[in-house]
Amino acid sequence: MKLNYKELGDSGQPLIILHGLFGSSDNWMTIGRKLSEKFKVYLVDQRNHGDSPHNEVHNYEVMASDLAEFIKDHQIENPHIIGHSMGGKTAMHFAVEHPDLFDKLIIVDIAPKAYPVHHDTILEGLCSLKLDELKSRGDADKQLAEFVPEKGVRQFLLKNLTRNQDKEFEWKINLPILEKNIEVVGKGLEKRLATEKDVLFIGGKNSHYIKSEDYIAINNFFPNAKIEMVEGAGHWIHAEKPEEFLALIEDFLK
Repeated sequence: MKLNYKELGDSGQPLIILHGLFGSSDNWMTIGRKLSEKFKVYLVDQRNHGDSPHNEVHNYEVMASDLAEFIKDHQIENPHIIGHSMGGKTAMHFAVEHPDLFDKLIIVDIAPKAYPVHHDTILEGLCSLKLDELKSRGDADKQLAEFVPEKGVRQFLLKNLTRNQDKEFEWKINLPILEKNIEVVGKGLEKRLATEKDVLFIGGKNSHYIKSEDYIAINNFFPNAKIEMVEGAGHWIHAEKPEEFLALIEDFLK
């Protein structure tokens, strides 16, 4: 699949950033611009997200294959890869299948384990919106608030709402396919060595995605892994604690 992407910077080692579930490359523009001062940055929309194509197949095997195709098509040599949440799982699967196609790996707030489905309410809220009846984004926000009380989360989710050529609202994400494959999104890695390359896991101390008991599994898959937990950060570390986040990345990629 030919993925949509944005390119920032014109010099330095290549750095590819993969967003999480319900996200897009736009969520990483601020961090991407900062990193482009030292790296050539590629912000990628994964399949069924952003402006990349929709497809009925949505699993980590095909998303890892999409990334390999992207690297080969653009003749990107020895890139670093950053993956957040679902993007982190994609990056970990990619490391298993294509250990020769990257340099260093940074996994943001996700472990290689399986996670139970926990986006039920969000999916119910998104699917409940009657797009043909919406008059404004304010209408969408008001309706979604019945399912998602956190305003910041609603703003993040509603970035996926756009207008078509007829000025009608539509989703940029492939909502039916994501809903259908939500259990697949939670799958863990197989129990085998992923890579002996240098890997940095960055977790938020206020997040439940990486727990102390996950450290053993992380090191079983990635023997040279380093784990850093950021104080005062939840799941969206790059948005909540950007300075601390960037400092960890730049130190690791020196």
